[in-house]
Formats: sequence, C-alpha cells, structure tokens
Amino acid sequence: MAINIIGAGLGRTGTYSLKLAINQLGYGPCYHMEEVLKNTNPQVQLWSEAIKGNSNWSAIYDGFNSAVDWPTAGFFRELLKEYPTAKFILTERNPENWADSFGSTILKLIEGKDKAPEKMHDWLDMVTLVLAKSGFPQGVDKDGLINGFIAHNKAVKEIIPEEQLLVYQVKDGWEPLCRFLNSPVPHESFPRTNNREEFWELVNSGS
Repeated sequence: MAINIIGAGLGRTGTYSLKLAINQLGYGPCYHMEEVLKNTNPQVQLWSEAIKGNSNWSAIYDGFNSAVDWPTAGFFRELLKEYPTAKFILTERNPENWADSFGSTILKLIEGKDKAPEKMHDWLDMVTLVLAKSGFPQGVDKDGLINGFIAHNKAVKEIIPEEQLLVYQVKDGWEPLCRFLNSPVPHESFPRTNNREEFWELVNSGS
C-alpha cells in the first residue's frame, strides 16, 4: 500500500480537519500524529530512526493511503523521493495566528515535558526533534516561529513540483481540495475540528 496524498502543512494549520476530509473523500485511512499517540510502540521508535536517516516508510504508514500533520510534514523532501507521484497538500494560515496557536498548544506541551506522564517522555523527545528538523529548535521565540513557518512553506513550494502541489486553507472548504483530487464535492459540510481545547483532549487521551 503506497501513500498517495501527503500533507506538507505544519500542525495547527487545519491538519486534523484535512485528515477527516481526506477520509470522507475515500482516500483514507489518513495518518496523523494521533496515530503516533495511539501506537507509541512502535511508532515513536520508527520516527526516531527516521530523524537519524534510517527511515522505514512502509512500516510507519502500514495500512494507510494518505498522511498529514507532523511528523509527516517535517519529511516532505524525503517523502517526495519515496513517493514521487504522490499529491502534496500544503495547508497554510496567517503566520502570526499560527504562531499564537502553536505557542499555546504544541510549544506549551514541549516546554512542560517535565510535568507530563513518564510514558509520554519518549514521544515528547521525538516531537522535539521533529520540530527542530522543521525549523523550530527549543527556545525559539514568536518571531522565530513566524519566520520558521514562512520558511517551511516557501521550501515546500520550491521543492514539490507545481503540478503535484495544492496550496490550501481549510477555510476554503471542499471545492479546491476536490478539484485537486479529481473528486466529487460531498453534500455534507466540510469537517472543522481540532481547536485548542480539542488539541489538549487529544493529547490527554494519549497519556
């Protein structure tokens, strides 16, 4: 089973809504950080090895047809080589709003690692390394977050062939996504989820 759709957009850009939309369109199951939280063994170790350059994509994505969110988004270069015909989706939003959302969720989670349950520490260590790979080292300030976000999106647009890339905001709903995937537009409303409160519910479900 090969991955056909890859989300290159960073977390907190509507990636969970995109996951639900991809599943609804029939291109799932769609892999998301949620899968790592649900299956820390072996997923955390597999991603930790990928960070070192020892990737096993078939094991990571076993059973999945598509993938979005971190850690996936931090490996868009490697994944283009592994899946050269895949379609990539870059979810974007206002950089300053993204930095605020990231700072109150993912960054807060990483900075509070010492207060997290011990069984989450390996996962948090892996997430920290993925963030650094994506351009967000520990101690980064808000300006650094904004600059890193802009730099990541710029790199995706430069590296992914234009005909394989959709630059997308989930607020635009079904039409651009379905046009890119050559899929009929569903009658149901576009899924909108994973606000900041839902983020913490998701994280706590893995603890």
